[in-house]
Amino acid sequence: TERRSGTSINGSNKISKAGNPKLRSMMFLCSFTAHKSNPQCKALYDRLVAKKKTPKLALIAVANKLLKQVFAISKSRIPYDPAYRSVKP
Repeated sequence: TERRSGTSINGSNKISKAGNPKLRSMMFLCSFTAHKSNPQCKALYDRLVAKKKTPKLALIAVANKLLKQVFAISKSRIPYDPAYRSVKP
């Protein structure tokens, strides 16, 4: 979320607490394992930590990536492939 007042931004961006708290908590806990075993999540985590982001913020980004992966797999009905690369038109 971003806090704005007129043309200035008051404070830094914050992580939103919207949504189901149990699901958010479970996804955060899953991100601990995913950032070690899932190649795409590991790359994301390492890239964010290298950019001096906090490990907690990087884990939240990993949880978001996991949600996107789950949604894509359930929508396309194609089994998970760690080497998959999307091709943009």
